Amino acid sequence: MGKKRILSLLVVILSVVMVLGACGGDSGGGEANGSPSELSLLTGGTGGTYFPLGGELANIIQDETDIESANAQSSGASVENMQILQDGDADIAFTQTDIAAYATKGELMFEDGKVDNIQAIGTLYPETIQVVTLQETGITSIEDLKGKKVSVGAPGSGTYANAEQVLEVHGITMEDIDAQHLAFDESTEGIQDGTIDAAFITSGTPTGAVEGLSAVKPVTILPIEEDKVSELVEKYPYYAEDTVKSGTYGLESDVPTVAVLAMLVARSDLEEDYVYEVTKAIFENSDKITHAKGEFITADTALDGVGIDLHPGTKKYFDEKGIE
Repeated sequence: MGKKRILSLLVVILSVVMVLGACGGDSGGGEANGSPSELSLLTGGTGGTYFPLGGELANIIQDETDIESANAQSSGASVENMQILQDGDADIAFTQTDIAAYATKGELMFEDGKVDNIQAIGTLYPETIQVVTLQETGITSIEDLKGKKVSVGAPGSGTYANAEQVLEVHGITMEDIDAQHLAFDESTEGIQDGTIDAAFITSGTPTGAVEGLSAVKPVTILPIEEDKVSELVEKYPYYAEDTVKSGTYGLESDVPTVAVLAMLVARSDLEEDYVYEVTKAIFENSDKITHAKGEFITADTALDGVGIDLHPGTKKYFDEKGIE
């Protein structure tokens, strides 16, 4: 083989190697890459809270770190996000604290396969457990739900698990109530027309479906008293104390309850310094968030109700802040 042909062959081989290298480079998203230059942030549906808030967080990450680009991606929200991270097809994601806990333990909707590669960045804002009824029913406590028709969400859903656990600490099982498996809108419609007595609704307050009900008839939000709140938080650490404020739904006084929290999680194989910079960018610039939920996003409360292990990069940030 002549020298020219050998040289030409070497050039071709070198070109192929460079192309393959570029294809396998730091492209973020779908790769098990410890510091992707293009960060993918999974949110939820475009009509919910996660997507617009995620867009603002992505902008902050891109503006305040050396990451070349950060993109908020719509998704099926919490459960789907955990599965996508498990597959390595995104970098960080929104989820609820209870869903993250079920995922890492392989419980409920994850009993066929736990998610073993996620760690927490921090909690963001509360998704309140609201036990809704009408004043006219005379139901004033969780204990009063015995023997009543109560909507508890679909079996295997986060709402169902919340209902089961709240009832449990009050000495009530699903067999003690006439459980109905309805969506939020169906629940409030059922309460309004008298086909059910009460409903568990896990959502940020005020919740539109409950607001619509309160515009028609006076509602009651059943309290979860302090001793039961403490019992829930001790047994299920993804819960946090919460309050439905006076004036919400026309309430005349604050109502104590609990909440799971919207949170951010990261793939555990992301590099420590990378997640440190992401965490710092978010919590040092939360005042730039224009979304209504931005007021809840603060480093001081970001470890409340986390319920799963922190990413080392996140832990480094909060250790520096003296927050435990």
